[in-house]
Amino acid sequence: MPISPDSDESIPTKQRQEFTAMTMRVLDEQWQQDNPLDVVEEIVTANEWPFDRQGDDELSVSITGGWCDYHLGFSFCAEQGGMQLACAYDMKVPNNRMRDVHTLLAHINERMWLGHFDLWSDDAIPMYRNGVLLRENEVPRSRHMEELIEIAITECERYYPAFQFVIWGGKSPSEAVAAAMLDTVGEA
Repeated sequence: MPISPDSDESIPTKQRQEFTAMTMRVLDEQWQQDNPLDVVEEIVTANEWPFDRQGDDELSVSITGGWCDYHLGFSFCAEQGGMQLACAYDMKVPNNRMRDVHTLLAHINERMWLGHFDLWSDDAIPMYRNGVLLRENEVPRSRHMEELIEIAITECERYYPAFQFVIWGGKSPSEAVAAAMLDTVGEA
């Protein structure tokens, strides 16, 4: 088990800092060998989803959902030891609906267990976001990444009607969330 440089106060501060810097260099070297975006690329290739790998730290994927096309962006930051997923809707919020969409985001995020919804302010595009911390040279397993993608798409599908109700249907944010959360029981 590795010894944490902060766990032993008898180690002088300078040595703790050198230890931490050394650990991060080793971590950076490991990420170059085992980039978590490689795992994501294997998944999207196996599913035949169109994607673009912009480099070692970014990958974009397009997935067709039940309501619309979703644009997933994966960003990896070795310095932070984490990866972020953003799943954007194929819709834009008009200026006159911004206030209600922000209120809708608050209502939705109160119900979220993993991740959150946000609004890309430059383009007024609603999206789901989630992050994964990867520590001690951990590379996520394929199943872990598949679940992350599945959660993103599931949550986007669940709340798509709420965004439509607010943006185009003129409903209040609370009405829109209530309508979107209705589960159908039985079969017609």
